[in-house]
Amino acid sequence: MKPFLKMMLAAAIGLLAMKPAAAQFQAQKFAYVDTEYILKNIPEYTDAQEELNTLSQKWEKEVKALYEKVEAMYKDYQAEAVLLPQDLKKKREDEILKKEKEAKDLQMKYFGAEGELFKKRNELVQPIQEKIYNALQEIAETKNYAFIFDKAAGATMLYANPRLDISDEVLDEVGTVMQTVRKENRKN
Repeated sequence: MKPFLKMMLAAAIGLLAMKPAAAQFQAQKFAYVDTEYILKNIPEYTDAQEELNTLSQKWEKEVKALYEKVEAMYKDYQAEAVLLPQDLKKKREDEILKKEKEAKDLQMKYFGAEGELFKKRNELVQPIQEKIYNALQEIAETKNYAFIFDKAAGATMLYANPRLDISDEVLDEVGTVMQTVRKENRKN
């Protein structure tokens, strides 16, 4: 009988020890935001996106023109190849390969992982993202949120109570350091 009492006492102590942890878990607050909605309502972000799109289109045209030149050089080569001596064939092939490499290098320069578009996006968008993050952090600390989820980030959210959406609060907080769209004019 004594071992049974010891086991019951240990179980009771274990349950009591877990109760504060369970209460703490239940007391944690959470909210969510829609960063897509937030970004749509920051004119500076819209301007940055337009600038990035303009640059991207300009650079795409440049790269496309270079590839078209390579294609034209290749077609000319094919048409004349039967008439060219071996040394001239080799020279033309080398010129085509050189131009093709130039086109690929330009494409990487603009659109590569460390390319101009990536750098420009960091220059224009990162400061905005940092301001949003700082606003989220301020709200989370002020209102004691343990978690803030992003509805737009592709996280599967089967249901979201609109009362827990703090996107407008984030826009208001960001509005203290940069221009945002007025609450009544915000886009969904």
